[in-house]
Amino acid sequence: MVARLANEEHRTATVLELFFDLCFVTAVAQAALAFEHELAEGHVGHGVLGYALVFFAIWWAWMNFTWFASAYDTDDVPYRLLTLVQIAGALIMAAGAADALKDDDFTVITWGYVVMRLAMVTQWLRAARADPERRRTCLRYAVGILVVQIGWVVRLALPDDVGLLTFGLLVLAELAVPAWAERAATTTWHPHHIAERYGLFTLIVLGETITAATGAVRTALDTDASIGDLAPLVVGGVLTVFALWWLYFAQHAPRRLTGLPNALLWGYGHYLVFASAAAAGAGLAVNVAHATDHGHLTDRTAAAAYTIPVAVFITLVWLLHHRAAELRDPADVIHPLAVLAILASTFAPAPAPVLITGVLAALLIAATLVLSARGAAHSPARSPT
Repeated sequence: MVARLANEEHRTATVLELFFDLCFVTAVAQAALAFEHELAEGHVGHGVLGYALVFFAIWWAWMNFTWFASAYDTDDVPYRLLTLVQIAGALIMAAGAADALKDDDFTVITWGYVVMRLAMVTQWLRAARADPERRRTCLRYAVGILVVQIGWVVRLALPDDVGLLTFGLLVLAELAVPAWAERAATTTWHPHHIAERYGLFTLIVLGETITAATGAVRTALDTDASIGDLAPLVVGGVLTVFALWWLYFAQHAPRRLTGLPNALLWGYGHYLVFASAAAAGAGLAVNVAHATDHGHLTDRTAAAAYTIPVAVFITLVWLLHHRAAELRDPADVIHPLAVLAILASTFAPAPAPVLITGVLAALLIAATLVLSARGAAHSPARSPT
């Protein structure tokens, strides 16, 4: 398992990575569906907390595989078989998502998570054996992951009243492992490959948002709902998802993946990017149900279930690709203004918030294009050299 070059040309996602993502999105879909059910039943606080906890497990397991594969993807038989084990763990996590959100029973999802993480321990031990230059780093990863997994298993036997506290402590331990391990010697992850992998997973999550909304509309039509009542939701949802896609891929991510601190900030920040994208699908489905008089939410709460995730997504994409020192013209601050307008649309009468959010997101794209074009037209011509 020889380390790949960090400046390798034409480094792209492999078919195994794509297959892994497609299997992994099952867990995302189940978490979003369980979150939708909690919201529809009026259990907003409980649903948000449960969703945040479950999605961390999903995101962190995916993220660790992605960064490891960027540095040590040998694609040999043991590597593929260990990836199969991780896929099995992802499916176990998907099976336990509903119980975790509804009943606070994290037994199944914990075992699925531990299965995935123990497979990663084996991968890091293989890398330690084959890469003497980074052996200390690989061993730190293996030991750190193994110790934390013991903590997750022990947590299952602890009283319920310390469950949230121990979860938070173990999350901090998980987040600390890469920062600690990479201090020994940085692994050879590839900036363009990492950016592509994150982009592909964003595409899949946004696609899951459309799938969830489509299912909700189909269910509503089966209950004799009027297409006129659903049209604003459909139009607003499609406009929003298309705008979120546009905003995300309008950025050049590899330029931010320079050095370990920036890479950690960028990688960790995607927890909220992925989680908010999937939550937007759940929020759209909740608004469809609300429009057909199903569920137990007020107009404001139903609207917030959609506008807040969209606002979080736009804010995080903006923050991950900008720095305070770069805010020099209107094109750099238009995103926060759009976010405030989207949040304000929460107070519009139902079902207007979804449609308004879609229109505002589309206007954000249009304004960004206009301002960028004006900036390019007024910038001085550059020398070919």
